[in-house]
Amino acid sequence: MTGEIEQALEDLRRGKIVLIYDSDDREMETDMVIASEKVTQDSIRTLRRDAGGLICTTLHAEISERIGLPFLADVFSSTADKYPVMELLAPNDIPYDTKSAFSITINHRKTFTGITDHDRALTISEFTALAGKAMEHKDGWATRELGKNFRAPGHVMLLNTSKDLLSNRRGHTELSTAMLVMAGMTPSATICEMMGDDGRALSKEKAKEYGERYGLVFLEGKEVIEAWNKWNGE
Repeated sequence: MTGEIEQALEDLRRGKIVLIYDSDDREMETDMVIASEKVTQDSIRTLRRDAGGLICTTLHAEISERIGLPFLADVFSSTADKYPVMELLAPNDIPYDTKSAFSITINHRKTFTGITDHDRALTISEFTALAGKAMEHKDGWATRELGKNFRAPGHVMLLNTSKDLLSNRRGHTELSTAMLVMAGMTPSATICEMMGDDGRALSKEKAKEYGERYGLVFLEGKEVIEAWNKWNGE
């Protein structure tokens, strides 16, 4: 692994933000990325204030399947008989992707409105703690625990990775989750797109400048993919 990748992995372990740019032929966006198990209300405030996009929490496919978390597009499709408009809204024309990673939205049951920095940090922290235990239990334990401690809809958007991480989809959901796997942490990242003052995504150059200003590692998706392939012995 390169020094930048190693530094990024160490920063994630320490609860520090890492910047990841997907690619010039995809979204052309940089996301702020933090390990979900390290999220605090201060880090949520930083994502909200300095990134400005949609704050989402990723989850490795193996764990989302164990919990029973669906892709939102599948939920919508399943209601098409009752609500025909949902079939018409199918996300089959995304210009840079073949599918959407969006899953459901949740709030922890101990939150109030769910949108405050405190509430979102609580939801993400408790969800990640559950996710970290999900593979240790069988017989629907994780599903029951999710229902017991969380409600939906809520203010934390969950993202499911595709199966075979980074093999058939290379979006920020997979890139960031792969970094957490390589870091030896619960495979869940909390991410937020960096927006510019011109109403568009922050340019790669300005995202790099931000990283340099605050001492944050900036990675391109191809670097993450290369490190992932080497980590897997490919």
